[in-house]
Amino acid sequence: MQKRTMLSAIALAAAAFAAPVLAQDKPLKIGVTAGPHAQILEQVKKIAEKDGLKLQIVEFSDYIQPNAALAAGDLDANSYQHKPFLDQQVKDRAYRIVPVGYTVNFPIGIYSRKVHNLKDLKEGARVGIPNDPTNGGRVLLVLQDQGLIRLKPEADLKATPLDVVDNPKKLRFVEVEAAQLARTLDDLDAAAINTNYALPAGLNPGKDAIAQESAKSPYVNLIAVREQDKDKPWVGKLVRAYQSDEVRRFVQAEFKGAVLAGF
Repeated sequence: MQKRTMLSAIALAAAAFAAPVLAQDKPLKIGVTAGPHAQILEQVKKIAEKDGLKLQIVEFSDYIQPNAALAAGDLDANSYQHKPFLDQQVKDRAYRIVPVGYTVNFPIGIYSRKVHNLKDLKEGARVGIPNDPTNGGRVLLVLQDQGLIRLKPEADLKATPLDVVDNPKKLRFVEVEAAQLARTLDDLDAAAINTNYALPAGLNPGKDAIAQESAKSPYVNLIAVREQDKDKPWVGKLVRAYQSDEVRRFVQAEFKGAVLAGF
């Protein structure tokens, strides 16, 4: 009986030591939106494996679910959003999610199948913009920079159509989920489409956009994790893998200026 008890104790001790090892062997789940973010993460995955970090890429089709999944613990990190968007999500939903490293910049473009220049838009033209506050605001700032509208002086990155105080062409703004904007081009006079959705739709920002956001914008994307995880060793490894020379070269070669390294 004593021998059996001793063996049981040894087995329990072995299990206690084994559990953390098995937990570390599980791949980290990283949420991304389909398209360029997923393509880049495939390269990051290869580099991270050399440093003993296993990644599992989980693709989403919208901007809302990756943060919801991260906050719920279904993901370990995500890589798809810029800081103004994350800040708004944290404010609106009380997420305890923080940025840990910059990734790439996707200058937003305005596209049209009806005109070749924004100034050719007719009076009352319908312009599609993302329906989330941060991306909608960045489009309005592009239109202001192009001289088509004027916003309230106090309007910031989260400007909405209600902040438009001068609109000589009486443009009508149609707010659409960002992922769906590429499908509206035939129905609208113009639409602003995030690059990560434009590229899969066959749109080349460098050639097809009739106007584009400056590369020097506050919309550099980032890697986000739960606040409780930000100091864990794997976070530094993930950021280093992303911000590597190999990833920088891949971005330059694959996207030819449509996506810019922001690190």
